[in-house]
Amino acid sequence: MHPIDWLIVLCPLVLVAWIGLRTQKYVKGVSDFLSAGRVAGRYVVAVAGGEAAMGLISLVAIFEMYYKSGLAYSFWGALAVPIGIIFLLTGFCIYRYRESRAMTMGQFFEMRYNRPFRIYAGILQAISGVINYAIFPAVGARFLVYFCDLPLTVCLFGAWTIPTFMIIMAIFLTVAVFIVTMGGQITIMTTDCIQGILSYPLYAIVVIFLLSKFSWFNDIVPPMLQGRPSGKSFLNPFDISKLREFNLFYVAVGIFGSIFNRMAWSGTQGYNSAARDAHEQKMGSVLGVWRSGFSVVMIILLAVTAYAYLNGGNFAGKAADIRSELASKAMGDVIVTSRIDCGNVEKDFGKYLETGEKSADMKRYIKLADEKEKKRKKQIEDSQKRWGLEKKKEDEVSKEDKAKEAKLAALEKDVKIGAKTLQGYSIETKKKISSQTYTTIFGQMRVPMALKTMLPIGITGIFCALCVFLLISTDTTYLHSWGSIIVQDVILPIRGKPFTPRQHLTLLRIIIAAVALFAFIFSSFFGQVDFIVMFFAITGMIWLGGAGPCIVLGLYWKRATAAGAFVALTIGSTLAVTGMVLQNYWETGIYPWLEAKEMVGTVAMWLQTTSAPFNPYIKWEMSPNKFPINSQEMYFMAMVLSLSLFVIVSLLTCKKPHNMDRMLHRGKYRREGEVLIQEKITLRNAFRKLIGIDSQYTKGDKILAWSVFIYAFGWSFLTAFVGVAVWNFIKPWPQSWWGTWYYITCVVIGCMLVGAVSTVWFSIGGTRDLLRMFKALAIKETNMLDDGRVIGHVSADDVALVEKVDHVNIEEAHIEEEILKEELEEEERHDHEKDND
Repeated sequence: MHPIDWLIVLCPLVLVAWIGLRTQKYVKGVSDFLSAGRVAGRYVVAVAGGEAAMGLISLVAIFEMYYKSGLAYSFWGALAVPIGIIFLLTGFCIYRYRESRAMTMGQFFEMRYNRPFRIYAGILQAISGVINYAIFPAVGARFLVYFCDLPLTVCLFGAWTIPTFMIIMAIFLTVAVFIVTMGGQITIMTTDCIQGILSYPLYAIVVIFLLSKFSWFNDIVPPMLQGRPSGKSFLNPFDISKLREFNLFYVAVGIFGSIFNRMAWSGTQGYNSAARDAHEQKMGSVLGVWRSGFSVVMIILLAVTAYAYLNGGNFAGKAADIRSELASKAMGDVIVTSRIDCGNVEKDFGKYLETGEKSADMKRYIKLADEKEKKRKKQIEDSQKRWGLEKKKEDEVSKEDKAKEAKLAALEKDVKIGAKTLQGYSIETKKKISSQTYTTIFGQMRVPMALKTMLPIGITGIFCALCVFLLISTDTTYLHSWGSIIVQDVILPIRGKPFTPRQHLTLLRIIIAAVALFAFIFSSFFGQVDFIVMFFAITGMIWLGGAGPCIVLGLYWKRATAAGAFVALTIGSTLAVTGMVLQNYWETGIYPWLEAKEMVGTVAMWLQTTSAPFNPYIKWEMSPNKFPINSQEMYFMAMVLSLSLFVIVSLLTCKKPHNMDRMLHRGKYRREGEVLIQEKITLRNAFRKLIGIDSQYTKGDKILAWSVFIYAFGWSFLTAFVGVAVWNFIKPWPQSWWGTWYYITCVVIGCMLVGAVSTVWFSIGGTRDLLRMFKALAIKETNMLDDGRVIGHVSADDVALVEKVDHVNIEEAHIEEEILKEELEEEERHDHEKDND
């Protein structure tokens, strides 16, 4: 990058760091570190939470999806709008969770179920979250290496050659740990909010440049419209039946997961309990519909312009150079990170890219890979004969589609040759170097490499600054979340007695630093073999496969039991671990074992027969280098099974309904916020109740709720989805109309309506609420008992209230208070002796 670009990146980072440093003085207790003292306003929750949720790895994942499947499949995501908008406006799950005053999901679990389940869930949640997060630093650092055109390795002190992405990881993880340990959730919310506010005008600049540089109808639409074969359209949602990874089934599982796993993912858990009351927490979520603004438009535009740049005829010369450079760089990358001596593989492949000539070694490696592929096909054919099944008749393909497929294949020729070279080398030498990791890196870095060439000086710096913001905000938030879960939901309940505030905060900081160290080591050695969102699905499934019913039904069903929760979580995590093993050891262990046992054909036929009723959206085909069942399909199976078992086991084991009012601080247990007046549902208020408007709503809240409902349901669902779908069922649109349609929905409405308004709106609201948060923190009183402990299904800081209103004595709580008092006295005595020395 140009020095001007580096300066543009540096200046906002310095401002964010300076503001972050000034916030650490507000941390007085554990609840401040974990939940920012529960004093945040809705705009801080919306702006900072949105910045934290959209990390740099999310950007790469979205690029990967749009580059692979275009805009068409996302059209069907509107199916989720009706139920999604009702859940959002009513505060489904988030409102009740905030009412519980739990600072972690594990604390809620102990209040709702019991301590053993809190520990069990905390262990699974920590394993799932930490492994899921552990590739974030590598993907983000690698993005910066490719986008900023940095060398793959750096030689330190003339002796050690280190991969550049490892150095970048170390730098940004160190920055993230520094920010988190300074002030916990207070510092994170502050820095994320400032980054979010600074990002709005930067998003606008990038969007304006893209729209002025690239013509939507001349540069962007033609490659997505004319260059795609039938069944794989990038624009027409009624012509996507042959898309494999990101298709209608992927959308359907996403919709089901959004209901089933509401609030289950805890990567940004500090925000779930940070608002000053449950109503403010809900309104922060409602504002999230508007806050995305220019960011969504920018991400879509960057992805589709990069696709057009690399696949359209207008930029063919530059596109060929980019693909060649990327193929070479990815080859060097996978060899460097594998730490295997691959002889002349990289050198020979580089010469091939320059001259088009394959060396004798390359030809031999490719021949070995092809022979392996032929052997696999023969085994499948033999198995078909044994099963008495005819070879499946291939769908007839028109000459035009064959030509389009051939053209797309030609664009990917170099990367396929590179993958076969690595595969053949691995077969010949028995060295385990993954050709799939090579193709994964190539796919992930395609868009960054294109952007490096597309964006001019200045805009490159602005976009890089946005990427750094996304990288830091997600690192800080996830480190805080997973480190807190390990301490709060594993160590604290196992210990069984309280820490002093100083001990507690010190332990939190140590564990957060340890999570960062693990992420660095894992990212340095793990070779990713699947799409990022698929990796999210399979690693997240360790927790998400069974967590959904434990949370949703735990919040809304008084007969949910700990036994049901244990069974659901165990089933989900077992399927996830099985999937991870199959995916990661398929190419190097499982598939070779099947070959040795001559079982490839038998397994292939079983897979094809099982998935046949669900073709073309679920299609399991045997492959030597990729497990046939993708992560999203395994995720769906885990969710359905765990939900069924949770309900059945809970019904069989429930002896006494849970006291929901006590858990949610309702009625005589109320502690904060306005009293919610319960109204009977009548014809007059039924619709208002359906969209969540209640006695707590001010006039401004009602305007916000109605605006979100009209935009999401009236425009996004009824007009942009139902209206368009019905029209196309009656009379299908010409292909060219879809390009115009996405221009209207993504660019015109996204930029002119949502983007322009939200930029000003959230900049003002975020700044105002940030100042209010600091004032509230300055006068807030700290309660040492508000540290996440639960005694007899009651949080430690609620014991006095429950004893008063229920006329009971929770003896164990008083014993722990005495222990805490003694430890504080010992700590004070030790400090006094130290001062005297």
